[in-house]
Formats: sequence, C-alpha cells, structure tokens
Amino acid sequence: MRVAIATESFLPSLNGVTTSVCRVSEELAAQGHETLVIAPGPGPATYAGRPVHRLPGVTVRGFRAGVPTTAVRRALDDFEPDVLHLASPFLVGARGVRDAALTQVPTVAIYQTDMPSYVEQHGPGAIGRGAGSLVWRWLRRLHDQVDLTLAPSRPTLEELRAHGIPRTDLWGRGVDTRLFAPRWREEEGTLALRQALAPGGEVLLGYVGRLAPEKELHRLVELAHLPGTRLVLVGEGPSRHELGARLSEAVASSRRRPNLPPAFLGPRTGDALARAYAALDVFVHTGTKETFGQTLQEAAATGLPVVAPAAGGPLDLVADGVSGALYDPAVPGAFRAAAAPLVGDASLRSRMGRAGAERVADRSWSALTGQLVGHYERVLTRAEELVRSR
Repeated sequence: MRVAIATESFLPSLNGVTTSVCRVSEELAAQGHETLVIAPGPGPATYAGRPVHRLPGVTVRGFRAGVPTTAVRRALDDFEPDVLHLASPFLVGARGVRDAALTQVPTVAIYQTDMPSYVEQHGPGAIGRGAGSLVWRWLRRLHDQVDLTLAPSRPTLEELRAHGIPRTDLWGRGVDTRLFAPRWREEEGTLALRQALAPGGEVLLGYVGRLAPEKELHRLVELAHLPGTRLVLVGEGPSRHELGARLSEAVASSRRRPNLPPAFLGPRTGDALARAYAALDVFVHTGTKETFGQTLQEAAATGLPVVAPAAGGPLDLVADGVSGALYDPAVPGAFRAAAAPLVGDASLRSRMGRAGAERVADRSWSALTGQLVGHYERVLTRAEELVRSR
C-alpha cells in the first residue's frame, strides 16, 4: 500500500504528533508499505528509508507550523498514494483534504491535539471561549470532508461525536516497550542519575512533556510540600522559567524542612529519556485536556505508578487503584491526596508499577500500526464500492 502522511508536526520538533508519525512511518516501512511524509521544514529529507517532502514553515508559540502551499498537491501527484493519512490535521491537513478530494484519494484523519481547548486556554474569558467555538466550527468543516476520523481514547471519541464530527472510530497509540522497560531501573547510568537527583533518598515525583500553559503544570504546586519528595521535570517550553520560579517558591515556603528545589532536566530522547523515566518513583500528570497521554504509557511501560487527572485520555490509561491513581482536578488538594499514599509506601509503588507495565505489554507500535492499516483498508474498500456503484 502507498500511504502519504501529511502532518502538522515532524522532526526536529518533539511532541506527541511527531512521535506518532515517526513510529507509524517506521512500522509501515517494516511491514512493506511505501510511505511519503509531508511536513513543515526544516528537517530530514528521509525517514525510515522513505522520503520526506518539506513545506515552508513558521514558528508560533514554540510550534513549527507548516504553510499549506500548492506543494502539498504536487507531492500527492508525484507519489500517487492509495490513502492519505492526516496527522492531527489543521492547516497542512486542511490543504491535504482538499487536494485528496480533487484526486479522489481516500483520507484517514488522526485526531490528536485538542486544539479548541488549547486556543481557549490562551485567550481571556469570553474571548477564549469564542475562539474555541470557532476552532470547533473549523474542525467540523474539515473532518466532514474526511472519510474516517480516528480518536485515541474513548473520552475523546465521545467528545468528537458530541461536537458533530462524522464517521469516527477508535485507534489508540502504541508504546515502545523495547525502549521503555523496567530493566532500566537497575542500569548503571540510571542509578547515577537517581543518586544525583535524590542524594538523601527522596521520592522522585516526575513529569515528562511540554512545559506550556495548556499542560496546567501549576497543579504541581500541590505536591511541593509532600515531605521527603522532589519534583523532576523533563521537557522544555514557554513556561519553563515562570514554572521554575513558581515551584521553587512553593518548595521554599514549606513550614517544615523544605524539600530539594525542583529539578529541570530539559528535553530528552532515546536512551536518555528512558533513563530519566526509570530514575523516578512516581509519574505525575497535570493536563485535563489530553486526548490520549503518550507519556503515561511510557511511564507505565517503565514500571512506574501513574497519578493523573480523571479526565480525557488518562481515563483509558490508568486503572485507578491498580496501576496508579486518578484525581478530581476540580477539587483542591485532590492531586496531593492521590499522590501521598504512593510517596509513603514503596511496596504500593512497586505493585502498581508492575500492574501498569502488564497493562501496556501488548500495545506495541507494530500491533497498533496493523490496526491502522485495517482502517486504511476499510476506507479503500468503501471508495472502491462507491466507484463501482456509479
């Protein structure tokens, strides 16, 4: 099968959309499919042995966004795909939908970024809500032209349907269990990192992801006074300095003996990221607008218990009381109350960590890409039947 992937984000940008596109591209190539990635520049000319067609790009609030030029149509004409995969479509994806319709190429959209909530959170009051409504209107128009839209979690699928998005189905995300695994916890480099982060045997509470307002990282203040803990953050983003100051102040203001100041490890990939996860004791998450939550899966695969909001994607990923804890983000103190039992009980952390690793053991990218190919085949069959009926 020939699959063109039009994506709003790709290397060198590091985020959930990029990760998903990279893993899918790798697995499609490994399974013998031909692929072409159409993505904002700059970046590599090839990936997984397959070509990457670069579009002009602009940087907006730290994101590299593609400019939807006629180059999209030229790339599709040259490649002649059987199906067009739209990764978190918004601008590049909208152009891809239009060009695919003109060439009668079936389309599968992967809904990943909660853009309405992102826009709403970055605007004050009624302005933000109005902007969020406009984005939903745009998304309905875009997805109405798509043959199939895939949501990554059941809460997100229900939200799409509630907003009138047609022809939807569920497709999760894989996790690289070869990279993210409990074996890292005893690795020499991990032990050295842990010693540096927790010289007094502190319990390390860690977050991995973009440091930005939409991630609601202010919630971490609730954990600042948990005795004998240290906050560890992996990632980068526009909130880095403000967040560092806020968390440091919260830690220092403790009436008891203050904890060590929060540790910011910066962005990490590959083995360095796997090692960072493995150095932690508990994975903590703050965002309430996650369509999925890839880092929660990576933490679970590493053998960490996960504490996350009872909202959005985490509802599918965390078994409350089994592999971690879900807290009500609307209740002050609920985050701290959910994390505290894990801080004080190493055996509970170990038991929940094992349960989490077992839950994600069969979620390989190979298996999830096989499911995705099944969705491609559905829209291809539907398109062929439509042609025959004319």
